Amino acid sequence: MSHSHSHQHSHSHSDSHSHSHSHSHSHSHAPDNKKGLLIALIITGGIMFLEFFGGLLTGSLALLSDSGHMLSDTASLALSLVAMIMAVRPASPKNSYGFFRFEIMAALFNGVTLFVISGFIIWEAWQRFFEPPTVASGSMMLIASVGLLANLVSAWSLMRRSGAKDNINIRSAYLHVISDALGSVGALAAGLVMSLFSWYVADPIISVLVALLILRSAWGVIKQAFHILMEGTPHAVNLQEVREALLDVEGVIEVHDLHIWTITSGMDAVSGHLRIADGQSHQQVLQQALHVVEERFGLRHATLQIEDATLTHGELPV
Repeated sequence: MSHSHSHQHSHSHSDSHSHSHSHSHSHSHAPDNKKGLLIALIITGGIMFLEFFGGLLTGSLALLSDSGHMLSDTASLALSLVAMIMAVRPASPKNSYGFFRFEIMAALFNGVTLFVISGFIIWEAWQRFFEPPTVASGSMMLIASVGLLANLVSAWSLMRRSGAKDNINIRSAYLHVISDALGSVGALAAGLVMSLFSWYVADPIISVLVALLILRSAWGVIKQAFHILMEGTPHAVNLQEVREALLDVEGVIEVHDLHIWTITSGMDAVSGHLRIADGQSHQQVLQQALHVVEERFGLRHATLQIEDATLTHGELPV
C-alpha cells in the first residue's frame, strides 16, 4: 500500500497513459481478434474431421498427419480464444497484472503441442517408409484441396482482423493455420505424384517435410514465450541504452536494480532505482525520468524509486 501511495502522485501522469494504452490494447484488438479466431476455429475443426476420416478411408498418412496437426490447431485456436477472453478480465488484488500472462502460457503450450505432433508424424512416416501402403490418391487430393482452401480462409481471417505480428498468441495461432495450409499443399503434391507414378513412398516423405516445417515455426514461438516467462528484456528494448538515458537525466548519479520485462505482447514494464545528488527535487527528477522512458523507449508502465545519499538498502541478488 505504502508503495502505491508514495507513487500515486508522481504516477498519475504515466498511469493515465498506461491506462488508456491498456484499454485501447484490449478493446481495439479484442473483438476483431476474437472474431477472426472464432472463424478460424470453426473452419479448422470442420477440416480436421474431414481429413481424419478422409485419411482413414484413403489410407493416406499425409492426410492423417494433417488432421493430427489440425487437432492441435483446433485445440490451440480454442486455447488462444480462451486466452483472449481471460486477458480482458480485470486485475484483482490477487492477480494484480490481471490475466494478460495467460496468452503467453497459451502460446508456449501451442508450441509444445506442435512439437509432439511433429514427432508422431515423423515416427509414423519412418514405419511406413519401407513398405508404403497403397493410397487412394484421387479422393486424397480432393480432400486435401478442400482443406487447403479452408486453411487459407482462416489464415486470411486471422491476418485481416488481428495483429498476428504484435501478439504472440495470435501469431502462434496463425502459424498453426499456415503450417496446416502447408500440410494440405503437401498432401496435394503427394497425391499428384502417387496418381501419376504410383510412387507411394511420396506420402511418408511429404509427411516428414510438413513435420519439419511445423517444428521450425513451433521453435520460434516456444523461444519467444520462454523468454517472456523468464522475465527477459523485450527484444525491442536495449537495457543498456535505458540505463544510459536515465543517467543522462539531470541530477541522477547512479542507476541500479533496473529491470525491463514483458507482461504480455505489447505491454512492457520497467522498474529501477535512481540515486540523485543532494538538493535535487525528487519530483522533478522522477518526472523527467518517466518522460524519458516513455518517450524514447515506449515504456509506459514505469515504477522508479528515487533515493538520495542518506538512504541505504540491502544489496539485491538481481
